[in-house]
Amino acid sequence: MTKLKEFQNLFGIEKPVVGMLHLKPLPGSPIYDGSGIDNVITTALKDAESLVKGKVNGLEVENFNDPSYFPNVAPPETVASMAIVAREIRNKFSNIPLGICVLSDPIASIAIAHVIHAQFIRATFFTEAAVDVSGLVLRRPHEILRFRKFLDPTIKIFADVHIKHSAPLAQRPIEESAYDAAYFLADAVLISGKHTGFPTPAEDVKKVKAVLPDFPVLVGSGLNTDNVKELFRYADGAIVGTSLKYKGKSTNEVSPERVSMFMSEVLKIREN
Repeated sequence: MTKLKEFQNLFGIEKPVVGMLHLKPLPGSPIYDGSGIDNVITTALKDAESLVKGKVNGLEVENFNDPSYFPNVAPPETVASMAIVAREIRNKFSNIPLGICVLSDPIASIAIAHVIHAQFIRATFFTEAAVDVSGLVLRRPHEILRFRKFLDPTIKIFADVHIKHSAPLAQRPIEESAYDAAYFLADAVLISGKHTGFPTPAEDVKKVKAVLPDFPVLVGSGLNTDNVKELFRYADGAIVGTSLKYKGKSTNEVSPERVSMFMSEVLKIREN
């Protein structure tokens, strides 16, 4: 079975949409308000409900509102907090695929995914060293893969390539970097724009898909009702956050109306 078929089987549909849960600031964050995580859980559950009712095909939990992020190893307070919040989401929404993204620590993400029974992680950095807004990122896929093998080999790794807010130390064509991520056992690759919410260039997705025809290539940022038809000509799915928020702002809560409008467009594309 190809990786693409495995990916489609995970979500039970072609061109699945994963809705992003941008958690409120967690303990340790520079903008954490000191009130604990009850409000974080309440908001996350509300956003998840809006996304699930709007018929997204999966959810992803991410500490987006914790800038700046640790570039290599996340601190224990972040990992502990995310595990608690993600567990609440898993308990309430047990019938939908769930992913974990601890910025920027895929090993911590795998640990949380295992204990709460999530199916995949998003590794914002998987292969290649990079200069990130938080510093130098020295990713070691051999460590990530061996930890997954040790703890839970069923967890899928969705790996970003030339991730937003960063630049690889060695400039290479994006399709070459994506090919290497797939070669080193990622289960999907994500192509994004320059920053959160910025459109993903369709040409980048096209180039990557040309070298990985039987491998899941996903849109990682900036997908909306205006560009989904063009990008889904090449992409096999997407992780969507900003465009589903009130006023299209990343830090706002999820808008049920925006989710409904977006998924209506996706449904039309699937039907054709």
